[in-house]
Amino acid sequence: MDPLGARSQFVEVQNLPTWDQPQGVQDEVDGENLLMEEDDQLTNQLNSLESPFPFRQDINSKIVLFNGDVALLNCTAIVNTSNETLTDKNPVSDSIHRYSGPELRDELLKLKGCRTGEAKMTEGFNLAARFIIHTVGPKYKAKYRTAAESSLYSCYRNVMQLAKEHAMASVGFCVVSTVKRAYPLEDATHIALRTVRRFLENHGENIEMVVFAVSDVEEPVYRKLMPLYYPCSKKEERIGLPLLPADIGNAEGEPVVPERQIRIAEKPGNLEDILFKNSGLFACMYVSNSLHHCKLLRGEVLVLVVFLHSYNRWLCRARAEDLSDIAALKALYQTGVDLCGRTVMVVVGRNIPVTLIDMEKALLYFIHVMDHITVKEYVMVYFHTLTGEHNHLDTDFLKKLYDIVDAKFKKNLRAIYFVHPTFRSKVSTWFFTTFSVSGLKEKVHHIENLQQLFTCILPEQIDIPPFVLEYDTRLRKETQSPNPLFTQLKPTLLCTFLLFVGMMK
Repeated sequence: MDPLGARSQFVEVQNLPTWDQPQGVQDEVDGENLLMEEDDQLTNQLNSLESPFPFRQDINSKIVLFNGDVALLNCTAIVNTSNETLTDKNPVSDSIHRYSGPELRDELLKLKGCRTGEAKMTEGFNLAARFIIHTVGPKYKAKYRTAAESSLYSCYRNVMQLAKEHAMASVGFCVVSTVKRAYPLEDATHIALRTVRRFLENHGENIEMVVFAVSDVEEPVYRKLMPLYYPCSKKEERIGLPLLPADIGNAEGEPVVPERQIRIAEKPGNLEDILFKNSGLFACMYVSNSLHHCKLLRGEVLVLVVFLHSYNRWLCRARAEDLSDIAALKALYQTGVDLCGRTVMVVVGRNIPVTLIDMEKALLYFIHVMDHITVKEYVMVYFHTLTGEHNHLDTDFLKKLYDIVDAKFKKNLRAIYFVHPTFRSKVSTWFFTTFSVSGLKEKVHHIENLQQLFTCILPEQIDIPPFVLEYDTRLRKETQSPNPLFTQLKPTLLCTFLLFVGMMK
């Protein structure tokens, strides 16, 4: 109570329900997943799976999801998201400044800014929280996604590290990536949840509570993803396993490039046997991309054996195997976005030594990298530049790949830009898209030069291999400059032609 006897506007975090307590939304999920409980044989088999984020009640009891203003939390420290000069104007910062008083602004001037990914601490002044930890989230650009992920991870990690170093009992997080910085909310949430989870596992023995303060817009995303990283039961742990993204970070939650991706299963052969020894168990299970993915569909029997064998089986293998040798080829990577804002994926044909690598591992790597990309619209750029016979993928492999991948790959693929095609490749592509697969022909666009490609994708939005740039420059010069030999022969040919005509007369 304040001095006038009115109820305090600040929120006591000790009175908030922790994640290990029953959640209304979670009860609905449990109700929707009765299929998992009813099939004892399926449950026993899935019990053998090992999740990278197992059910830990001791960790769940430290986690709170709070829909409200982080500035009102009465905990040891709250987090402020700002810019490099610590003068950002956003709803979170504005509220913190309003409740803390003018002293905070003066204190921030003494800090002389804060670099992206770092965290600096001040007093809380008039807040209920004793401290404020200020951090700067990255500006998101799809072309530099890896750097943005690493910076955002550093924000959460450095905040937790400060909390540990100053023996803080509780920390209240806002959503660090603000709308102004254009970081996709769902991607940012994955990083936030897993970074905090890993820190609590490895270094959080003295931290009693971590509060995620969210808005009405952010809450549904957090509620959807939190069970993946903080499952409330062994059953929820099993359900969340196939829904985890390809990159789950290293042992500390830090994002890793694909060639350093950690394994989530020690024995992929056993994993495959567990999931698919008796695929009939899955015949009435509907699999979707959301957490609420196990439902009985009004008694319908959905025969998904083919689907499970043709994609989920491969996806599980892709997440379990070491694909570093394929990743090292740099033949497939994500770059920026096209003019319509769709993700651009690049395939470099010259970097695929078909005769020297295990093509099944190449297929696994493609699925591993593309699975999270294809949930939204995307385009592919294939550089056929300077490829040889040993780089050409045969139609049998391409047909196998097309048959295996999930429907989202085909539905969300908007265009394939085939750069520097040859006459032979054009003919092969026509036959393949006409007779081997359906629905792909109209998406293939042959691009003769990079200038043509730049009408669809801006130059700054695509990483082009140097040899492609060199080849395109040479090609353009040859096209613009007439052949010297032809220039010398042209008068002679003209005279010969006129002489021939005269003789005909």
